[in-house]
Amino acid sequence: MPRLIPSRTSSRASSRSASGIPARAEPAPGARPRDRAGLGVPAFAHPLVAPAEWAELARPGAPLHWAAFDVRRGPGSRRDPLYAEALERVRENRVPVLGLLDCSYGARPFGDLVADASHHLDWYGVDGFYLDRAPTLRAQLAECRRVVSTLRAVLGQERTRRAAGNPGEGGGAGPDGGLVVLAPGAYPHPGYAETADQLVVFDGPWTRYRRSEAPEWSAGYPPSRFAHLVHGLPVAHLDTALRIARWQGAGTVCLTDRSDRAGGDPWAGLPGYWHEAVRKVR
Repeated sequence: MPRLIPSRTSSRASSRSASGIPARAEPAPGARPRDRAGLGVPAFAHPLVAPAEWAELARPGAPLHWAAFDVRRGPGSRRDPLYAEALERVRENRVPVLGLLDCSYGARPFGDLVADASHHLDWYGVDGFYLDRAPTLRAQLAECRRVVSTLRAVLGQERTRRAAGNPGEGGGAGPDGGLVVLAPGAYPHPGYAETADQLVVFDGPWTRYRRSEAPEWSAGYPPSRFAHLVHGLPVAHLDTALRIARWQGAGTVCLTDRSDRAGGDPWAGLPGYWHEAVRKVR
């Protein structure tokens, strides 16, 4: 069973049911969408291959915190009109779309990351970035902060440009009008929690997730700071997986019955129980 981390913040406070399991804390009245439990979707299938999945992401009503996309480990070599069209439909529901940037666990040169970010903005008008294979070590923290600060600056410039052309457009998800998600897939050094808007601290199979633990330091942050991506999850264990996410303080989840067996990408499509997962999270 996962370890229950004692709450040290009011946002993690919850009452206990008769069974002793903490109940989900209700969001405060007027809370922003990202303060509530929701879904983060790494939509890594091309719209030509998965048109139904992209249509579902564009359907109003799903509690989506963000949808990340990947053309070719980044923005690709040129603008793809099919991606641009699919992303615009998702954005019409005020869902932030995040362009994937491959950090190679800190080995990717700064200039390459910034160039990819600029292409994402120029070709797709992204609302933020999903830094896949982000670093985790304390020694890499300063460089990661440099990258994120630069990304926030270019996002802020783009937001200002958009607002000048559309005065009715409001602020975005992050401090400068964009959302930056670090996705190392594991808990990094605690300093990374102050670097990005959200950390993907679990990305792996259900067999490992059901025995996972959260470090003590994570209890000092609100659930909106953490996301869990779990694949190979049978529909019968959906409720259990959602309880684990609540116990460990993750406000954003992505749960799928797809797996990485035989080299497959579990994020190359939505789960077979997508509608059931949406209903349970909502």
